[in-house]
Amino acid sequence: MIIHENILGAIGNTPMIRLNQVAEDFPCPVLAKVEYFNPGHSVKDRMALSMVEAAERNGHLKPGGTIIECTSGNTGMGLALACAVKGYKLICTMSDKQSQEKIDILRAVGAEVYVCPTAVAPDHPDSYYSVAERLNKEIPNSVWCNQYDNLANRQAHYDTTGPEIWKQTGGRITHFCTGVGTGGTISGTAKYLKEKNPDIQIWGVDSYGSVFKKYHETGEFDEKEIYPYITEGIGEDILPANVDFDLIDKFEKVTDKDGAMTTRELAKKEGLFLGYSCGSAFQGLRQLKDELKPTDLAVVLFHDHGSRYVGKVYNDDWMREQGWLD
Repeated sequence: MIIHENILGAIGNTPMIRLNQVAEDFPCPVLAKVEYFNPGHSVKDRMALSMVEAAERNGHLKPGGTIIECTSGNTGMGLALACAVKGYKLICTMSDKQSQEKIDILRAVGAEVYVCPTAVAPDHPDSYYSVAERLNKEIPNSVWCNQYDNLANRQAHYDTTGPEIWKQTGGRITHFCTGVGTGGTISGTAKYLKEKNPDIQIWGVDSYGSVFKKYHETGEFDEKEIYPYITEGIGEDILPANVDFDLIDKFEKVTDKDGAMTTRELAKKEGLFLGYSCGSAFQGLRQLKDELKPTDLAVVLFHDHGSRYVGKVYNDDWMREQGWLD
């Protein structure tokens, strides 16, 4: 019998699925690395476990300790699985633009959740970064994972996601495209793939209101680029240590509307019930499809599951409130 000792054993080895109807006008095959097959329904399960195990190894996390993290929801879910199995307490800070489903799910798996305002600077005392840092200082025997700067995030994808993609494509992959938030997924995967083949192109998908694309192209951190946006999980108003800009060949920005509409399209045409940023990731690849050749093989990573977004992207009333549906 093949039996996992606990839920953490089910993390990784997610399937690669060919995209058909939505990719009919692409010059080459497009494959999707579908990460909602992880037990916490997102790619973040990989790095959450990696950060916990790194904290255990370096002695920062001791039995009965508390893990604190600022999260858009999915990292919190991955940490919740690890905490449930390993016996730690979990506190998550989240911005108020995150879906209610994410907040409810985190509480259901035992996390204590602090909801913080989105429209404040990262160093504002009420930002979800600052609240996490403050709680870490106040609570004894606690660890703030800080997924943005914790390089165990990036390492998880070098160790697992990159090798899986290389093996599943038989080494034929020519382009890898994914949304960029903390930067761990794209940077860790890119490092492994480029070690195998330096010619593989790495494309990062960004949001309007985020600093990544301009910083990558000019080296300038332009605060004028920063403004509130609706898309969850990608883009940032900071430069996380996990983003290795030298490994990323190109950034492409996608609008909130296009990301939402493409997310719904993927559900209807491919049967893939995905999260908001997955639509953005594919839309970014679609916007760049003229740069692909018939001999290429493109892989897009889909981060999470649509169950987190039932009250938003998949809700017609919410979509109409944004002015995106007639």
